[in-house]
Amino acid sequence: MRQHPALGLAAGLLLGVLPGVAMAQSVSVSRSVLENQPYTLIYPDPMVASGGLDAPVVINHPDAPLQCSMSIVPVEDSNWTAEAALASLDDDEVVAGWAETFPGFTLGSKAVVAYQSGPALLYDGTSTDSPMGMPLTVVHTETVDGGRGYTLDCFYDTAGEVRLRPLVDFIIANFSTSSDAGCCVGAEPASAEDEAVTPQ
Repeated sequence: MRQHPALGLAAGLLLGVLPGVAMAQSVSVSRSVLENQPYTLIYPDPMVASGGLDAPVVINHPDAPLQCSMSIVPVEDSNWTAEAALASLDDDEVVAGWAETFPGFTLGSKAVVAYQSGPALLYDGTSTDSPMGMPLTVVHTETVDGGRGYTLDCFYDTAGEVRLRPLVDFIIANFSTSSDAGCCVGAEPASAEDEAVTPQ
């Protein structure tokens, strides 16, 4: 499966960084209603979803510059595996592709990670600039299941790494290529400190 940066990012990503983004205490679940495009997308409140059917499913955080986009595409490589994709990943091609949209993009970590439904390729990177006028971190994941390719890309303000990356990791860990997945992998009760943090 070839990676193509998401170009519609600017539409939903907020430009302001609020002083505190509390970790979610509840979650929302979006499931496919189409048998030929199954998925379960679980994300923290207060993120909201839009799109779907013939368009990517996009979830946005209303109080922070964080957006994730999930797409399903047909694939021909029935032998695709996350391990093989990681081994054959062309770093230069990845960097060149993302740099077209995010100037100064540099590749970070690469790994095989677990969706709720199975293994996926993950790589991340950062840009020094973006169409939103701020440095962004990109987290790209993908897998193939049932002749369908799934990509889940998340973008967030690099300055918010400590608070925003755990939300991204939660979304990735709970994504499933089936429409009947349960909740939740990696969920922990909110602490009193988290509850006390309120956006101003």
